[in-house]
Amino acid sequence: MQLREDADLRIAGKFMSFVHELRRLRAEHADILRLARALLGLLGAPTAPPSAVIEPIREQLRGTLRRHLKCEDWALYPRLRATGEAAAADLAREFAGTMGHVADDCDDYERRWPPPRVAAQWDQFCVESTAILGAITARIEREDRELYPVLDQLAGAALPASR
Repeated sequence: MQLREDADLRIAGKFMSFVHELRRLRAEHADILRLARALLGLLGAPTAPPSAVIEPIREQLRGTLRRHLKCEDWALYPRLRATGEAAAADLAREFAGTMGHVADDCDDYERRWPPPRVAAQWDQFCVESTAILGAITARIEREDRELYPVLDQLAGAALPASR
């Protein structure tokens, strides 16, 4: 099955073309990677930067990541499973099953690190942040390498990678 440019994808109560949604997901990948690099840049400091510096980055990263993961879990993976293409359905199940923990890990991380604790336990925050950002980056790299080429093929589009 090949999806047309005007194929609909229902996201947050709205219909969007699949190709348009794929472009948005790729743009979110780029935003997430940019924000992760910005946060990693702050983690090299010997002491915590002011909350007014680090928290806006964390908030943007959290919001973009949550929106992106929800779109994948609630719309993209079900859509792939429904294509009738065994390979696409298997890939969707694999990604949902093996990478679904990333959202839970991110939620746990956010609960463990409210702003006052970040400043009080900066060294530990840096260790945990580096680990979670590594997991997020690895997920995006794997999606770009294994999932998005399949989506491009289904959409009949050759869209640029997120980098």
